[in-house]
Amino acid sequence: MVNAHFSFSKFCICQNMALTKFSKANLPNLRRLFVEARTDAEESAYSRNAFYNIVLFMSSVAVFSLVAQRMNKTLV
Repeated sequence: MVNAHFSFSKFCICQNMALTKFSKANLPNLRRLFVEARTDAEESAYSRNAFYNIVLFMSSVAVFSLVAQRMNKTLV
């Protein structure tokens, strides 16, 4: 009984590994496809824009957090 369970779990592990390899082989790397579709100048502009967006987002979160902390001090 123990050997049958071990063989079945070994079969499942091997089957999962085969499915993982199969799915990785067929799925394209989307980032690489987008990079190859753009020129270097376009990619640089896109990257710079993404950087500014993340900095703006993090700054706004910090500002809202500070405002909320100050408002909480005045209410208490």
